[in-house]
Amino acid sequence: MLCRMETNFCTSSVPSSFSKFGTIFANLLVSYEGLGRNPVLHFHQLDETAGSDAAAGTSYLMMTTKVFRCQARHGYAVEVSPFIPNRLACAASQYYGITGCGSLFVLDQTETGIVLVRSWEWGDGLFDVAWSEANEHILVAGGGDGSLQLWDSANQHAPLRVAKEHTQEVYSVDWSQTRGENLIVSGSWDHTIKVWDQNLSRSLTMLNGHEGVVYSTIWSPHIPGCIASASGDGTLRVWDVKAAACRLAVPAHKAEVLSCDWCKYDQNLVATGSVDCSVCVWDLRNVRQPVSQLLGHTYAIRRVKFSPFSQTVLASCSYDFTVRFWDFGRSQPLLDTVEHHSEFVCGLDFNLHIPHQVVDCSWDEMVKIYSPACLTAGTHSAGP
Repeated sequence: MLCRMETNFCTSSVPSSFSKFGTIFANLLVSYEGLGRNPVLHFHQLDETAGSDAAAGTSYLMMTTKVFRCQARHGYAVEVSPFIPNRLACAASQYYGITGCGSLFVLDQTETGIVLVRSWEWGDGLFDVAWSEANEHILVAGGGDGSLQLWDSANQHAPLRVAKEHTQEVYSVDWSQTRGENLIVSGSWDHTIKVWDQNLSRSLTMLNGHEGVVYSTIWSPHIPGCIASASGDGTLRVWDVKAAACRLAVPAHKAEVLSCDWCKYDQNLVATGSVDCSVCVWDLRNVRQPVSQLLGHTYAIRRVKFSPFSQTVLASCSYDFTVRFWDFGRSQPLLDTVEHHSEFVCGLDFNLHIPHQVVDCSWDEMVKIYSPACLTAGTHSAGP
């Protein structure tokens, strides 16, 4: 495959200048010619304080940001540990995920920065990561070779198990959150979704129905055995794992849908992010039109995440290099735009343990931890 990238950056607005994308491919060329096939990793700890840019409509005033850099690795996904408040994992790839190997990092934030706890190398790109909901040391990653790997953060050696049933890239992994379940779901470029036991010993169910790449798969935090998925076929689908059946197919966007997420407070609300530059919030009881359509990004939206501290607050990150924060319960839903990356922002998560703390990662090799002023101003209370 020539390039692991979504078909379009934004179908609703064709850019007059391709300078941002030129930067990426220029960097890619430098990577190939300057770094060689297997560059040595150099880890750096940085601490920076972001300013404000009123002209650009960006207001992250004096936002303290903790930064971790892994040179020659480009971030695809981050997830905060459900057990350890200051621990997170990042899945990253060499050469922007187009070719080369992947790296999985376990990181801890300290009072002054971010430190490396452990890292592993994989022979192909890594595109997503999820922590176990039952064991604080275990995590699963999805690879460009069609594999899922089970890793133990207390073990510095090889993965505990590797499962390879997908025939193309695994772009999404998630661990079930509801009580009594301990299952993994994966979504792939081969158009299929697979459900696995906690040990990856075998897939339990394969879900067919999408007619495009499956970019995002996520378990409902409320309903046992229920999964939402987003695909390049433009649909959001809701699945019943026990019946191995699609219960709802929503034509959510007229372009590829790259991400979806469940609301933590309402089992009927799901958000989608698309190549058409919009975020849509859907009430699954009535999907004729979205509850809210959030506009502001200028390129494809790579990931959406609901806040665990407010029913109507969510975040989105994009190929326009920004992270945006929204409250769809307001007449003016855009709360803030954070522009502190120099390449595509691909990974995004809220810290469940520290109110309003956010983690993101980008193709610019940076993992960043910060608390946006718009969320810490005290205007957003937990729950409805």
